[in-house]
Amino acid sequence: MEELYKENIKMVFHFLFSLCHDESLTEELTQETFLKAYQSIGRFDGSCKISTWLCSIARNTYYQYLSKNRKQVPKDFMAEEEISEVTPEREVLAKIELLDVLKLMQNLPERMREVMYLRITGALTFKEIGEILGKSENWARVNYYRGKERVIKEYYSEERGERDGKNTL
Repeated sequence: MEELYKENIKMVFHFLFSLCHDESLTEELTQETFLKAYQSIGRFDGSCKISTWLCSIARNTYYQYLSKNRKQVPKDFMAEEEISEVTPEREVLAKIELLDVLKLMQNLPERMREVMYLRITGALTFKEIGEILGKSENWARVNYYRGKERVIKEYYSEERGERDGKNTL
């Protein structure tokens, strides 16, 4: 179990962070995920990769957390400390641009948004994403590219709207 933990801790952490965007909650959910995995390791049938199985447990753990804490308002995607941090101009502009893109991703349908987060922040393959979400590799690929196209379209239309003095969103 210790080896399983060492090999998969980063991947599970990044996966959960892509869902909840809160580091302390991610740490808590990651620990809970591995506890659940430890308790149910005997039920792992080997029909998928162990990392896929762990991500499924993590996803269910996150959804259980959400259902128990519906009234809590989720934290903003980026902490204020990160935004106000003094960095070179390029890094600041890159963070602002990334923040804008991540905000636009929030407008996507839930499953499409989930695919994009898993691909971008979890660095998972389309096959792994499909397994985690109970869909095909092709479904994950199509949803990622459709989501990417929507974000790009909204990003540039919002950018034009700001230049023209209009707010398009």
